[in-house]
Amino acid sequence: MLDDLRLLLGHTPQQATRADYVSAVVDGNVLGKPTRKARELALRHMATLYALDPINPIFRALRHLWPLNEAAQPLLALAVALARDPLLRGTQSFIFGQVAGAAVPREAMEAFLSATHPDRFSPASLKSFAQNVSGTWTAAGLLHGRVRKTRAVVEPHPESVALLLFFGYLEGRTGQRLFSSDWTNLLGSSPDELEALATSASHRGLMVFMNAGGVKEVRFPGYLTAEEEQIRQEVSHVV
Repeated sequence: MLDDLRLLLGHTPQQATRADYVSAVVDGNVLGKPTRKARELALRHMATLYALDPINPIFRALRHLWPLNEAAQPLLALAVALARDPLLRGTQSFIFGQVAGAAVPREAMEAFLSATHPDRFSPASLKSFAQNVSGTWTAAGLLHGRVRKTRAVVEPHPESVALLLFFGYLEGRTGQRLFSSDWTNLLGSSPDELEALATSASHRGLMVFMNAGGVKEVRFPGYLTAEEEQIRQEVSHVV
């Protein structure tokens, strides 16, 4: 729903509340849907994928980074969708297993979904879900092509790296471990490239990154409330 997300965030202020997003989609019809039912359905899907609520720290981070670089938006949207949709995130290992430039037919995605979720999908829903998943990865830039899909490598941006490192941080990772998570693996970048992007993000005030003698420190001032940071630290000890 990248196009819809761009429309919605482009027509609402950064300080918008959950009620503002509901009003924009359902009452204001900023997405241009033909019926009220279609607007409500679009809102439900978008709220499932992106929360659309500033009380959610993942959405707050997305909203903060979104207007800074349009080229980074596809990967920002994908990262949040992966964080919130376990079925989509379950296909990440399949995408990572494809070599850049290799064909990725829909049938291969169907076979993967069928193997990882046996008896969950009917043949028709399996085909539809495989198409939707492939479309999502294509919109984010990790697949190319309309009919014949091939594995692609995304162009990383400092905004994307900031969000992906933040997601690793939410999982309890710190220091060097932030640079070797499934989140940063989305970029397919080398360690040196990731560090250069993190440095650029730090210079732009998107995060704090310091690297001295091979010891890395990464912080995200303003991303979490004091209560959220305490919860993160408690969870990190459990993990």
